[in-house]
Amino acid sequence: MIELWHCPDARSFRPLWALEELGLDYALHLLPFPPRVREPAYLEVNPLGTIPALRDGDTFMTESAAIVQYLCTRYGPSDLAVPVEDPAYGAWLNWLHFGEATLTFPQTLVLRYRQFEPGKAEVVADDYAQWFLSRLRQVDRALADGREHLCAGRFTGADISVAYALLLARQLKLDAKFSPAIQAYWDRVSARPAFLAAKRAQKMDLSEALSS
Repeated sequence: MIELWHCPDARSFRPLWALEELGLDYALHLLPFPPRVREPAYLEVNPLGTIPALRDGDTFMTESAAIVQYLCTRYGPSDLAVPVEDPAYGAWLNWLHFGEATLTFPQTLVLRYRQFEPGKAEVVADDYAQWFLSRLRQVDRALADGREHLCAGRFTGADISVAYALLLARQLKLDAKFSPAIQAYWDRVSARPAFLAAKRAQKMDLSEALSS
């Protein structure tokens, strides 16, 4: 049984969504955020104290985009993956990791200095919010000419990775600056049955997790 340690709407939402898209059985361990502070026993699972953590037999992983890649290739064939012989393979890998390394990274600083440590470094939060929005233009360009997905002409794991950054942007109230194309993209992907199933699987919303 695949095990996933997860905080509602944290980076671990990426692998949770992928598990639902793939229809895999899994055990979900829900934790309050940040678990290294609010659930010290979690450090026995992941000494880093970060979310996500996934265990699949002897495999243990902690990087959300890498877990998505692992799941959709290990448990394929699946349309979530793009095979190496496909011309879109490079674009798929790039978008898969762009979602975390380029889009989510600045948002974590906005989250820290606006929600967890307000008033401490508001200028930093503002700067990184703008950093995120400037990088989001790359997504806008990819959706030009009415394209519905980022690569390969279909929904893939790359969309899971990037769409999570949009979910986080909504939490940080940055979605007011979404372009029409990005807003339409978000509306499409967040209406997918697996996305909604992942939301239900969390069993509690982010505010409940933060207050627990």
